[in-house]
Amino acid sequence: MEYDVVVIGAGPAGLSTAIRLKQLAAEKGQEIGVCVLEKGGEVGAHILSGAVIDPKALTELIPDWKEKGAPLNTAVTEDKFLFLSETGAKATPNWLLPPCFHNEGNYIASLGNVVRWLGEQAEALGVEIFPGFAAAEILYTEDGAVRGVATGDMGVGRDGQPTDQYQPGMELHARYTVFAEGSRGHLGRQLMERFELGAGKDPQTYGIGIKELWEIDPAKHQPGLVIHTAGWPLESDTYGGAFLYHFDDNKVAVGLIVGLDYSNPWLSPFDEFQRYKTHPSIRDTFTGGKRISYGARAITAGGLLSIPKLVFPGGALVGCEAGMLNASRIKGSHAAIKSGMQAAEAAFDALVADRRHDELSAYPAAFEASWLHEELNKARNFKQWFKKGMAVGTLMTGIEQFVLRGNIPWTIHRTKADHECLKPAADCPKIVYPKPDGKLTFDKLSSVFISNTNHDENEPVHLTLKDPSVPVDVNLARYGGPEARYCPAGVYEFVKTDEGKDRLQINAQNCVHCKTCDIKDPTQNIVWVTPQGGEGPVYSGM
Repeated sequence: MEYDVVVIGAGPAGLSTAIRLKQLAAEKGQEIGVCVLEKGGEVGAHILSGAVIDPKALTELIPDWKEKGAPLNTAVTEDKFLFLSETGAKATPNWLLPPCFHNEGNYIASLGNVVRWLGEQAEALGVEIFPGFAAAEILYTEDGAVRGVATGDMGVGRDGQPTDQYQPGMELHARYTVFAEGSRGHLGRQLMERFELGAGKDPQTYGIGIKELWEIDPAKHQPGLVIHTAGWPLESDTYGGAFLYHFDDNKVAVGLIVGLDYSNPWLSPFDEFQRYKTHPSIRDTFTGGKRISYGARAITAGGLLSIPKLVFPGGALVGCEAGMLNASRIKGSHAAIKSGMQAAEAAFDALVADRRHDELSAYPAAFEASWLHEELNKARNFKQWFKKGMAVGTLMTGIEQFVLRGNIPWTIHRTKADHECLKPAADCPKIVYPKPDGKLTFDKLSSVFISNTNHDENEPVHLTLKDPSVPVDVNLARYGGPEARYCPAGVYEFVKTDEGKDRLQINAQNCVHCKTCDIKDPTQNIVWVTPQGGEGPVYSGM
């Protein structure tokens, strides 16, 4: 199938790219073909975010979004920031909070619902959206430029042979291909390596965000309340923080973000999150409530210093694929929308000029001249300071954001990728987590169940190993088998064979597509590839 532009991923960045292209085509009286591929079974199925949304970019894209029914219904009414110890909490007065922690004018929402609405806007403009089709392979011209993608074959058995349900993949060719897969995209990772897009940049760094959606006692519900916390249960040398967002219908979103540059291989982000809910200042919110959904997703947290080159022959990276999230604000959807618009404008001008398969240099130029670049530049040191401990991070963030107002005369660089940060298990204290009670705290399998995750048991395992011996011989022997803990879905499990030897069992059916394993595996032996289209979690209200 031939298109002018193919977009990979129907998240806020991908759909904004498609919408802006069609808007410009309508304004200029041009006919352009735009297609969006989405690996989830429906638009929004794989979308997971907090989320407090800054509507700035959405207003630029669709000025009348309120009249068109965008699901941004709960305006932020109050901000709280708490520093937690194991038994207590200290609130920071609002007048002491730097600007990045203020949320006036923002909205608490389900980003999945917002994305579904964006999909409707895109289709109304003539964008062709194909959910349930995973882009599995990048296609190149003879000159080495990207010329599109191929979707994965469906109906392939665990043995790699076609079943009676077999359907071959399809090639989609385009003059330009925009990659909007989200954090640690499968194809984006390949593009980074092939075109050396990260050359001269700091190593990218990530976090894992684990989230639950609860329906709570109406007497405890405060629509518009935003709570962020730092400190317990994480140690001071582990980057992270948590959130509670009260939005409509007695719903509260609660989540924990753990930086994947942590060093102790015994740490389990999932269990730290469960423990977080037991804090005396947190647990009362959920007492008498009901957990209704669960999910996890990696976030790209390196900021401006880690953003790769955004373009290459035939394509571009947008949104979290490109690392546009502002970690200091804990926000990325506005950045995703803005970057998608900028890529679309560059692509449209190239199409009008009858270009194809070259670099869209106008896109990075527009980014560098934009309010988004200015915003990310003010926060460029945020993650690096917090790696020096919570006290240093808090102090320096306050100085940079509150005192200097983002006019920062210094730059702090990082040198290690996340997978290089684990210490040997023998050098670290073991962490013993309490057993879940099934009311406030839960296990991984019951959590995966309410994420509505599903994969065909007979298909090839999409969590691939470069060397099958490494998990036991290296990861288990040296690091205590960290994949059994950093995965928030119980995918990786070390079991004994009949001969009493250890082996790694991969429960691929549990995978929620968070990409943590692809990032944190200390030997980079695990490579996440796309399963059949339409599989994975089906998030509702997340």
